[in-house]
Parts: sequence; structure tokens; C-alpha cells
Amino acid sequence: MAKKGNRVQVILECTEHKASGKPGTSRYITTKNKKNTPDRMEIKKFNPILKKMTVHKEIK
Repeated sequence: MAKKGNRVQVILECTEHKASGKPGTSRYITTKNKKNTPDRMEIKKFNPILKKMTVHKEIK
């Protein structure tokens, strides 16, 4: 059998959205190499509900 790769799919969720009190949430799906980045990802992405760039963290 073939060995599974190091690349896994992760979900990034906005950290500032919950504090704003607006309904809904901003989530992005991306992939990461778990061998190179074993820690949780933290990337600035655009939040269409807040209409600005916000920090998105990896969730499980």
C-alpha cells in the first residue's frame, strides 16, 4: 500500500468575528504540510462580513 502524504487539509476561522457581534463566520479551507509546519497556522485573510483583513487561525 502507498504511504499517506504529509499534506493535510485545514480550516482557518476568523478570530475577530466573534467579538464583533455580527452573525455568521468567516472560514477558509487550505492545505498545509504537517512536516514543515507542525504548529497551528495563523494567516491574515479577508473577512467579507467585516470587510477587512483579519487574522484567521487553524481550528480542529
